[in-house]
Amino acid sequence: MRAVLFDLDGVIYQDGKAIAGAVDTLQWVREHSLPHLFVTNTTSRPRHSIVERLRDYGLDIQPDRILTPPVAACHWLSRHQASHIALFVPEATRDDFAGFHIIDEDSETGADAVILGDLGDAWDFARLNRAFRLLQASPECTLLALGMTRYWRASDGLRLDTGPFVCALQFATEKSPVVLGKPAAEFFHIALQQLGCKASETLMVGDDIRSDIDGAQQAGLRAALVRTGKFREGDLATGLTPDMVLDSIADLAEFWERLT
Repeated sequence: MRAVLFDLDGVIYQDGKAIAGAVDTLQWVREHSLPHLFVTNTTSRPRHSIVERLRDYGLDIQPDRILTPPVAACHWLSRHQASHIALFVPEATRDDFAGFHIIDEDSETGADAVILGDLGDAWDFARLNRAFRLLQASPECTLLALGMTRYWRASDGLRLDTGPFVCALQFATEKSPVVLGKPAAEFFHIALQQLGCKASETLMVGDDIRSDIDGAQQAGLRAALVRTGKFREGDLATGLTPDMVLDSIADLAEFWERLT
């Protein structure tokens, strides 16, 4: 083992503060010069905003160490020479796509890729239908999904997330989406490319048995489940088996020594 991927929320911080031992563990990672990235499914804010929030928690993490679905999408777009894009993402997230030509909001043709994130209340029929028309306008236009989360719990109850809208467009257009977010293998592959490491020599540390653990293992990585964040004891009875279980991120150094 020579590299590590960290989830953020529930692993590095929780409830508006760093998890006990997280700062020391990250210092240990830097002192041992371990290649590492922080991988998160957050699409509601740009990477620079995430960095600012982490600093408020006492966590000094540089922007180029963070991989989000929008950042992964930019890597995919560059690799596939898709320069003209249509964005269906929160306003703040548009900052991450500054290097591409974003087509006009009323255009229904001319996109190399249609990119869907969590728009929340901003979704309506006209907006969804525009995404459909853009995808239908060109056989080469790709549907990029910034994750496939079905729903999430807000203060007023359950709310639809990105997945249902992606599925609606997939059904209507018969185009399979390129998913750039955990647990999609493409997301982990982009992380590995950034690290310059192989899947077999990289460990994923997360709190979500499906997105973090199963997703990483399906992509060929080993995975450590922490008992913080969204972890529940029932996760260990799902039939999915992490390579190791840690009480928290604070235990990583000790277990790493055993692995290596």
